[in-house]
Amino acid sequence: MPRALSIDGIKNVVSAFAAAARRACEAGFRVIEIHAAHGYLIHEFLSPFSNQRTDAYGDSFQNRTRILREVVGAVRGSWPERAPLFVRISATDWVEGGWDIQQSVELARQLKELGADLIDCSSGGNVAHATIPVGAGYQTQFAEQIRREANILTGAVGMITSPVQAEHILVTGQADAVIIAREFLRDPYWPLRAAGELGQPISWPVQYLRAAPEGSQARVPIDLKNLESCFEEQHAIPERRPSIHAGDRPAQRG
Repeated sequence: MPRALSIDGIKNVVSAFAAAARRACEAGFRVIEIHAAHGYLIHEFLSPFSNQRTDAYGDSFQNRTRILREVVGAVRGSWPERAPLFVRISATDWVEGGWDIQQSVELARQLKELGADLIDCSSGGNVAHATIPVGAGYQTQFAEQIRREANILTGAVGMITSPVQAEHILVTGQADAVIIAREFLRDPYWPLRAAGELGQPISWPVQYLRAAPEGSQARVPIDLKNLESCFEEQHAIPERRPSIHAGDRPAQRG
């Protein structure tokens, strides 16, 4: 049977998120996202359907959202200030009396104050009997409302499959980013197809130029030194240690 996390357990979870952010930074990641959607642990705290606690982490909106606020605050403190921090939420449980879009808007306002840069707006995943009206761009409405009412960048996700559809979402101000996953599994070259359909130039890795359309430009490598200096300014990357390779041996004592 599931059992409620102890307060110490909650503190450990928050600390683990912060530690993971530090490892991600040291490993070279430049964007991270906190997953607080789809019925996973943090979403279980947010939704009144799964959160039956009566302590400081249950019952009221402020209590149910407390763990996510603490996680965002801890991660932001362990992640460079100028590096993007996304938070994925389920904007609604799709069931009356559960987590809903109004609570999501208020949560987004509070997360922005804590340093979140973008809300990735998904939905559902916490209530088995929910009736979800799945269809083309069916969750984009949440990205648009949160963007407008919470004044924070949002990402639209879910059943976004065509370049024209994605472009429409952006140019009409429904979201600031389009986040695509399954369509890349179906079509790994989706960005190339999108560029062609929308008449936009796109650079190619130099190794692929022979297969590129005539006039295509070679991709310019990222200046990693300049990128790294941005992170070092935030004092979030520890001094690099010399790497030891398989052929290296420590000095032997005589």
